[in-house]
Amino acid sequence: MSDRFTWLHRRQFMGLTAGLTTGLIAAPAVLRAQGGFPSKAVTIVVPYPAGGPTDAIARIVGQHLEESLKQKVLVENKAGASGSIGTRAVATADPDGHTIVFGNNQTHGNNMFLMKTPGYDAIKDFAPLAGVGAFPHALVVKKDLPAKNLQELIALAKKEPGKLNYGSTGNGSGSHLSMELLMKRTGMQMAHLPYKGAAPLVQDIIGGRIDVSLSTLPSVLKQVEAGLMRAIGVASAQRVAQMKDVPTFREQGITNADAESWAAFFAPVKTPAPVVEKLSNEIIAALKAKPVADKITALGFSLEPRGPKEFAPYLKQEIDTWAEIIKAAGIEPA
Repeated sequence: MSDRFTWLHRRQFMGLTAGLTTGLIAAPAVLRAQGGFPSKAVTIVVPYPAGGPTDAIARIVGQHLEESLKQKVLVENKAGASGSIGTRAVATADPDGHTIVFGNNQTHGNNMFLMKTPGYDAIKDFAPLAGVGAFPHALVVKKDLPAKNLQELIALAKKEPGKLNYGSTGNGSGSHLSMELLMKRTGMQMAHLPYKGAAPLVQDIIGGRIDVSLSTLPSVLKQVEAGLMRAIGVASAQRVAQMKDVPTFREQGITNADAESWAAFFAPVKTPAPVVEKLSNEIIAALKAKPVADKITALGFSLEPRGPKEFAPYLKQEIDTWAEIIKAAGIEPA
């Protein structure tokens, strides 16, 4: 790994450790100022457009928090620049717990390596509140591709390297990097065709112009159920409830290619520890409430609520993995 990546990883890990303990030594005056939190409306910034699954989850959680916190909880969409605009806004917001962000593997991971100037440091500028879970990635193929499982796809791809193509939702997207990870782990070579979003990609898989894609479950679930494409694997540690008959990569002999689009709540790093703890506890309680859990899992999302201490090592592992894959794929920061 290059000096740049090594230095950035070391810096991120140190920042992560600091972020988890920030506020523990805050002055009494600062802590008194936080008495009665929340003292006004809490804003959840979603750094993506309204109407998508990320926005939907934030609103489901926000509605429950409004009841438990006994304050108005607003969801504000600040989309643009791969989620960096809204994320940057929270990084510089008042660190009093009243403005938080619903981030993910893009905003708090890949952007650090895909963008020259994201305008924030995903580790140094944020305190994790709660890991929520992830959208699993499903490996789908056009319905007439003669590969019924992952091992058959590997054999087919290796027979004529580069003949098969795979589609993604754009350069540097989760579906792009997930497939790069799978190819690196298996030795497959396929041509990459990036699309501007999931809708046109899905249509071209159905139309037979795209052979393979590793896409988030909500993007392809209905089409798989309708028989318009076939799912031959999921890139998760366990099978997903919505595709119980589809084996994981691990079950098919590939143990190091799991890839999920995770999501988590973050606060500005200088938010006092008592406020971080309260928000963390309330968010996790919301995620464990059955009405909330049922609504979120119905979106094709796999829930795995985790507090800051449990989420931190997972976050570091994810950053290390995707830094390696981005570097190996030759993707330069833009």
